[in-house]
Amino acid sequence: MGCFTFVKLMMVLFNLLIFLGGLTLLAMGIWVSVDGGSFLNLLGPFSNQATQFVNVGFFCIAVGAVLVLLGLLGCCGAHKESKCLLLTFFSIILIIFIAEVAAGVVALAYSSFAEGILRAWATPALQKDFGSDPVVTKIWNTTMTELKCCGFTNYTDFVGSEFEKENRGVLPPSCCRTDSAPCSPAEAERSSVKGCFEHILENLKEHANIVGGIAAGIGVLEIAAMIVTMYLFCHLDSRVS
Repeated sequence: MGCFTFVKLMMVLFNLLIFLGGLTLLAMGIWVSVDGGSFLNLLGPFSNQATQFVNVGFFCIAVGAVLVLLGLLGCCGAHKESKCLLLTFFSIILIIFIAEVAAGVVALAYSSFAEGILRAWATPALQKDFGSDPVVTKIWNTTMTELKCCGFTNYTDFVGSEFEKENRGVLPPSCCRTDSAPCSPAEAERSSVKGCFEHILENLKEHANIVGGIAAGIGVLEIAAMIVTMYLFCHLDSRVS
């Protein structure tokens, strides 16, 4: 078996796996969108957390469709030795790689800017909508309970809020470390429960190595796919001759 044939076979098998993975995600996304109830029953206790912040069905459909397209292009391009399909496959991988690098740079450069945007949304929501809007209340109650945090910055996000006025100076229980008495601003100050944004940042820093390793692994796979694609593309002329 020559080098070209071996690389071509590996390209076909690799993209076949991508295609099958994409089909799996696509089927799961369609299932969630069409029959979400049975899917949530399958998840059991994790159903609430899984569906609160993202639409799992549409996300799976989008990612699955992209993977199916990539798998088809790579597999057919290598099998049929089509320069057009290989070049299209290479271009899509290159665009995805550039977008990922750009997103990483923007995330690092504008992290403080993103914090300002989140704060501009979160603080008014806690001041005006918490306790009255069921969606906002459920999201924040779940977040504060799961992460054991209070507000976006800390308990001061609730001071002077509509929730505090309606409950005669009582803050959400998550803002205090004791459940024996109503959570007053004074008790919340003594408890010093951290804000949810700070808690999320700490968790991200703790898992930065895992996130970085996954990102690096994906980047290496994308670079390898582009190198293999270009190898096949450049050797097709000599193969035909």
